[in-house]
Amino acid sequence: MKPTRTIPLLLSLATVAAFAGAPSGKAPNPVAPPAEENPLSFFGGKLVLDFQERLRYEVRSDNFDFNNKVNSITDDDWLLEHTRLGVKFQPVDWLTFYAQGQDVREFGSDRPNVIGQFGAEGDDTFDLRQGYIEIGKAKDGLSVKIGRQLLSFGDERLVGPLEWANQSRSFDAVKVHYQSEKWSLDAFTSSVVRFQDRRFNKSDFIDESDTRKQIFSGIYLSSTLLDFQVTDLYAFELHERNAGKTDFVTLGTRMKGDPKKFNGWDYETEMAVQFGDLRGKDLNAFAGHWGAGYNWMNSSWKPRLGIEYNFATGDGNAADGKVGTFQNLFPTNHPFYGYADFFSWQNVHNPELTFTFQPASKFSVKIDYHLFWAANTHDAWYRANGVTQVRPINAKADSFEGSELDLTLKYKVNKNLTLQTGYSHFFAGDYLKATGANNDADFVYFMATIDF
Repeated sequence: MKPTRTIPLLLSLATVAAFAGAPSGKAPNPVAPPAEENPLSFFGGKLVLDFQERLRYEVRSDNFDFNNKVNSITDDDWLLEHTRLGVKFQPVDWLTFYAQGQDVREFGSDRPNVIGQFGAEGDDTFDLRQGYIEIGKAKDGLSVKIGRQLLSFGDERLVGPLEWANQSRSFDAVKVHYQSEKWSLDAFTSSVVRFQDRRFNKSDFIDESDTRKQIFSGIYLSSTLLDFQVTDLYAFELHERNAGKTDFVTLGTRMKGDPKKFNGWDYETEMAVQFGDLRGKDLNAFAGHWGAGYNWMNSSWKPRLGIEYNFATGDGNAADGKVGTFQNLFPTNHPFYGYADFFSWQNVHNPELTFTFQPASKFSVKIDYHLFWAANTHDAWYRANGVTQVRPINAKADSFEGSELDLTLKYKVNKNLTLQTGYSHFFAGDYLKATGANNDADFVYFMATIDF
């Protein structure tokens, strides 16, 4: 079905419900209440269970073909659900065992019930999401984590668990971590876990039948030695034996300023270069993010107005034996380049205006406006997964791909329940007009998350 006409009504209802349920915004009691006991903690905290149930109802229209004359299987609504159950056993403070299972479901969709096909998030019957042993104290000194785990560095523009996705992302990895008061260092080697419904999910580390043999390794240093900012330095290497040799390095830095040190002003930047081999071709690429904003520190609504710019190189000639397209690695792209997930940190110019405020202690509002251009029209427009192309390459097309307006409302009912809703409208640009159908696209969702 074409759900476009339902979107304004659903958004209006969500907005009314969110504001109606939000508290009045009175100043919080300065005396903190006593900490509540965790009902899932046993034997003095040596055994702790955790549980998450998340439901997200989505409505998408013209998100893949930008054509309102075609009733695509992706022009539909569906319900995404995942259940997670974890158990942590810590017999002594320097030894931790952890396992977490996850069951993933997609209901009411006409898309193939396979994760990744036509954007489907699909089914993955209860499987192992995390399972590791950790030796040492992760918050103090040296520790080693071995097994299936989450990797997250910086703002997750290059490496993160992609929590927005119903199935998320994990790695089979060995990670060494050192934590001091002012700095931390991580060194790891890993391989990403791939999903197969009704079969045990495996990475290349443990899948003997796989021919890709992926190894993703890195070093990540994070420091607060400059007390006015966080400063990160990193080096990642991706090695794969697939169609042609793939072995390239990503070197980067990230800096993030503290608004408390600059009278409400903040800033952030992340820049990375890549070089090596990608599927048998020479890779040389660059990506950068720059942003600044002002926070009204004394306002109870905590407003912030910010401006950002994201850039990543594209490839100018597919036949020259070289690659200029920045490789986005294993990111959490959803928060950064439009909530409709049409873009990644590849072949893009993306200025953005953002405004956030908090009219009540548990209720927040975020408004983003993006503009998008292709960095090079000889290269593709890549979706958030960094692989799928929106349209066949047309080097003569205008580089302006469109703009997007995002509205996000979030209400934390209590420590165990969070409600969130959002609406995104994509305004089709000249690039789409030059390459086929060019209707605007809409995306709306309602999400509830229960955490223990």
